[in-house]
Amino acid sequence: MNKKQKRTVARIITALVLLILLIILEKTGNLSFLDGRWYAFVPFLLPYLLAGYDVILKAAKNIAHGQVFDENFLMMIATFGAFFVGEYAEASGVMIFYQIGELFQGIAVGKSRRSIAALMDISPEYANIERDGELVEVDPDEVHPGDLIVIKPGERIPLDGTVVDGSSMIDTSSLTGESVPRSAREGDPVISGCINGSGTLRVQVSREYEDSTVAKILELTENASSRKSPIENFITRFAKIYTPAVTIAAVLLAVIPPLLFGQDWMEWIKRACTFLVISCPCALVISVPLGFFGGIGASSRIGVLVKGSNFLEALSQVKTIVFDKTGTLTKGEFRVQKLYPAEGVSEAELLRKAALAETYSTHPIAEALRAAQRERLSEKAARTADQDAPGTGDSGRSEADDYFVTDAQEIAGKGLSVLIDGKPVLAGNAALLRDAGVDFSETEDAGTVVYLAEDGRFLGSAVISDSVKEGAKEALESLKKSGVRETVMLSGDRRKAAETVGAELSIDSVYSELLPQDKVTKLEEILRSGTGKDKTAYVGDGINDAPVLSRADLGIAMGSLGSDAAVEAADIVLMDDDVTKIAETMKIAQKTLRIVRENIWFALGVKFAVLILGAFGLASMWLATFADVGVAVIAILNSMRMLRRKAG
Repeated sequence: MNKKQKRTVARIITALVLLILLIILEKTGNLSFLDGRWYAFVPFLLPYLLAGYDVILKAAKNIAHGQVFDENFLMMIATFGAFFVGEYAEASGVMIFYQIGELFQGIAVGKSRRSIAALMDISPEYANIERDGELVEVDPDEVHPGDLIVIKPGERIPLDGTVVDGSSMIDTSSLTGESVPRSAREGDPVISGCINGSGTLRVQVSREYEDSTVAKILELTENASSRKSPIENFITRFAKIYTPAVTIAAVLLAVIPPLLFGQDWMEWIKRACTFLVISCPCALVISVPLGFFGGIGASSRIGVLVKGSNFLEALSQVKTIVFDKTGTLTKGEFRVQKLYPAEGVSEAELLRKAALAETYSTHPIAEALRAAQRERLSEKAARTADQDAPGTGDSGRSEADDYFVTDAQEIAGKGLSVLIDGKPVLAGNAALLRDAGVDFSETEDAGTVVYLAEDGRFLGSAVISDSVKEGAKEALESLKKSGVRETVMLSGDRRKAAETVGAELSIDSVYSELLPQDKVTKLEEILRSGTGKDKTAYVGDGINDAPVLSRADLGIAMGSLGSDAAVEAADIVLMDDDVTKIAETMKIAQKTLRIVRENIWFALGVKFAVLILGAFGLASMWLATFADVGVAVIAILNSMRMLRRKAG
C-alpha cells in the first residue's frame, strides 16, 4: 500500500467513525434540534466531504473537459440528490463505501502491476565497462556493439553479447521461468536480463541496449495493455453508451411520474438517486481488464510473454494447432547417423566435401555435418600423432579457407551450390540434384538426407536425424484435453522422416516436403476450413517461420530466447523451448476468460435486478451501495484469483 492509499484509508476511517457517531446521535434524538432546519445536512456534510472531496473534484474537472458521463459524475449527482431529498446519512454512506470500493480497486490493480513488474524487473541499472584498465559503471545506453563489459558474480547481465573470457552459470528464470541455470563459457552468447552466477565474465557487446532482448521484452510488456481483447473493447464501448443512458433514465424516472401522474417529487428524486448509484459501471470497467492483466501475469510467471489480452482471448478459442517440426516438436540437435558414399567414393571424402559445402550455412543440418567432420578429424588425430590438427581438411588447409569454398549460393528450399577447389558442388535434397540432371540413387532412411554431387557426378548421401523433445507427446495430449480438436505438423523434411515423427507424437495431420512459401499456402488452406470463432495457432521457432507466424490467427514462437524475429512476428513468445508451456498457457487463457465472463454476468445480473427494485421504490440507498461497491469488490476478488495462480 503506497502513501496515497494510506492517506485514503485514514480519510475513510475518520469519515466512517464520524458517520457512525452522527447516526447514533440521530437515532438517540440528540440531533432533533436540527429537524426541519435547512442546514440539517451540515453535520453529515463533514464525513461526506472528508471521504469524497476528490470524487467531486474529478467530476468537475471532467465536466470542464467535456467528459461528463463517468462514475464520478454518477456518484456526485446521486449523492447531491440524496442530500436534496433529506437522505443525509445515506448520501455520506454511499460516498464512503464508494471510496472503499475505489481503494480496494486501486490495491488490486497495484498488486497486479507489481506482479508483472516483479516478473519483468529485468532492466539493468548499470554496466561495467573497461576504460584505461579500470572498471567504470555506466548507463547501459552508453555501451555500444564491440565494447567489452565485465559482469561480476550476482550481477544482472545488462546487454546482449558473447563471452570472450570466463565461465559461469546463468540464471534465466526471470525470462524463461526455468529454475535450472544455464552454463556460459567462452564463445557462448548471453542475453540481457539474466543473472550471472558465481563466475566473472568478460562479454563483447553485440547490440545497443535499445535493441537488446531485455529492452524488447520490457517494451512489449508495457504495451500489452494497449492490445485489448474483443471483450474489453466491448465493455469500453458499452460503458460509453450505458452511462449516459442510465443518467437519462434516472432523469426521466425523477420527472415523468410527478409531472404526468402527480406523484411526490421527493420520492421519485430519491428513487432516481438510488437508480444512479446502482447503475455505476465500475464493477465491469475494472474487473474485466484486471482479469486479463492477471492472466498475462500468470503466463509471465511460467516464462511466456503474451503481447496483449486480445491474444490471450484468442488462445482460449484455439481448436487447431499447427506445428513446425524442427526445433519445435524435435530438439533441433541434428547428428549424422549414416553415410552412403557412391561407388569409388570413401566415407571420409563424402563427409569432408559435405562439411566444406556447408561451411557458410547456419542451418542446423549444416552444423551437424561440420560437427561430424570435426569429430572424425579429432579421432584421427588421436590415433595418429602426425595427422593434421583438428579442424583442417585432409590436405592440411582450413575448412573455411576461401581457396576451398567459394561462390556459395543458397537455392531456396533445396540446398546449396558452391565451388570447392574450383569444382562445382551441389549439397541438398533430391529435388536439387534432379533439377541439375544428376543421376543418383535415393536413400529411404527416416531422417533428413543431404545428397552430394561434384561436377555433375553423384558422390553419395548423408542421413541426418533429429529426436523428439522430452514431454512433446504429453504436451500434445494435454492440448487435446484442453479442447484442441486437431493437431497439424508442417515440415520441409522428406515424407518418411516427417511421418515418423508424426506417428510417434500421434499428430492428426502431417504435411512434408514443404518449401517456406508452401507452409503459408498450407496454413491458409487450414484457416479457410475453420468455422465460427474457432482459432488456428501456428507454433514455430520464429526465425524461419516469421511469415507463417504472422499469417496465423495466433502466432506462438518457440525456443526464441534472444530471437528478434520471434519477438517481432509472434503474438505469444515462449522464452525457452518447452513445448509443454503451450498447454499450460492455454489453461491460463481459458480460466481468465471464464473469470471475466463470470464477472460480466454477475455484475449485470445483480445491477439489473436491483435497478428494477430501485425503479419501483423497493431498493434503499444502502442496497444500491451494495449493487455498486459490493458487486465491484466481489468481481475484483474473483479477478484476483489469476494473480494468485502458481506457476506450473
